[in-house]
Parts: sequence; C-alpha cells; structure tokens
Amino acid sequence: MSTAPHRARKRFGQNFLHDQNIIGRIVRAIAPGPGQTLIEIGPGQGAITGPLLDATDQLTAIEIDRDLAAALRVRFAARPGFRLIEQDVLKVNFAELGSGSSAGRSAPDSLRILGNLPYNISTPLLFHLLEYRDLIHDMVFMLQLEVVDRMAALPGTPDYGRLSVMMQYHCKVEKLFTVPPGAFSPQPKVDSAIVKLTPWRPLPHPARNPDTLGRVVRTAFSQRRKTLRNTLKTLLLPEYLEASGIDLSLRPENIGLRDYVRISDLVDQHSDSFLE
Repeated sequence: MSTAPHRARKRFGQNFLHDQNIIGRIVRAIAPGPGQTLIEIGPGQGAITGPLLDATDQLTAIEIDRDLAAALRVRFAARPGFRLIEQDVLKVNFAELGSGSSAGRSAPDSLRILGNLPYNISTPLLFHLLEYRDLIHDMVFMLQLEVVDRMAALPGTPDYGRLSVMMQYHCKVEKLFTVPPGAFSPQPKVDSAIVKLTPWRPLPHPARNPDTLGRVVRTAFSQRRKTLRNTLKTLLLPEYLEASGIDLSLRPENIGLRDYVRISDLVDQHSDSFLE
C-alpha cells in the first residue's frame, strides 16, 4: 500500500536534501567510523541517515515530526544500531545519549553531532549544544549561509558579532562548503553551508567565568553602533574599563576574542562594581 509523499512543514523549517553529490560530500566531511556515537538532528527523510549507518554501527536520530519519525522507524527497522528520539531537540539532554560510560551517560569528548538544522531554531540550538561541549568531539551542520558566515567572521567585518565571539570561544569554526537551494525540496530562498565545529581542548583564551563573558559580549553587541565605553559602562566602572588597556573608543565589532575575555575577567574580578 503506497503512502502520500510527506509535505514539508514550514513550522519545522523543513527542506529535504536530495542532491546525491552533496549528500556524499557531507558524509565524507563527517567521516564516520565504527564504534563512534553519532547523533543526527532532524534526519527528515533519512537522506544522510542511511549512508551514515552504512559506515558506523550506531546512530541516534532526533526528529520532532511524527510522520517523519514513523517513516524512519519503518525504513531503518532492520538496523539494530538505529535509535530514534521523537522530541523537540531544544529539550534533549545530550548527556544521556552516549554509550561511552558505565553510568549510562555520555563520556567526555565522545559525541559526534550532525544534521541539517532548521533555520528558525539554529542559533538557540547552537547555544543549547554548547552547554554540552565537554561531551562533544565535533559537530558538522548544514545551516543558512548567513549564519555560518556570522559564526566564522573575523573582527572588523560586517558579519562579526555575538555569535562569532561565543562560537569561536568554545570551538574551532571551519566553513567547509556552500550548498545551493536546488539541492533541496522544496527549495529554500537562501543558500546554505556546511560548517564543522570542534570544541577546543583546551580553550585558547579561557575566561574566569564563561557566563560573565557571555554577558559582556551580549551587552556590547546590543548596541553595536556605540563605542565600547558607552555600551559597557553598565557592567563596570569607567576606571576599571580604562585599566583593560583596550581602546574603548572602538565599536564592539573592532576587537577580538582575547580582548573580550580580558574585559570579562575585569568584570568578574570587580563584580561588586556592577551598576545595574
């Protein structure tokens, strides 16, 4: 008995990859191997899932769409290493998905996470995953090209912002290649790109308190056309800001990660001087 083809749902940001050349390039970029713990976010119709299962012995897929989940269960029923979680990925506890520890929790540096991330949740999902960075070996994602450009952007460029600083603080960011709209059905209105994120071991510029760094960066870029002196005065008294040695007449996009960490450490050190 045949079933009607699945209709992409806009609320889930669904665009299904069908270009076999692109699929092959993505699988080669992931380079899966036996014994690895692979987690695929948004497998959709299983375009990448099948080739990945051919190369490794276990894969956990996370899919929120009930119809797609049902089809995936049927398609990969004969694959003993296939596990499907039908849930909103933003609510998934990735610490419980690995098989690398006797306690049933993910071992450090053990998870390989991949997927075609929905455009509408890509940024919050990236920050959600960073909460589990100690457990993650690497991540390979397809994202909107604009998002990848922002993640990989350097200081002094228009794309450089909060996402650039925070992703580069936690991970080595590598833009691998672009993917045209024609590789999908239905075709999105934007180009996509494949990005590889590898958590630093150890961090090249560790902050005293990463939460403080996040606050500093968020505050700085909330008014990116103002100078650092004006945007950061709500976090630290002027005399402490001046002690950083950073040119505070610059705008937020004109300083790099190392300088943001320096400011963050001063804020953390003088937390009793917060003005808000």
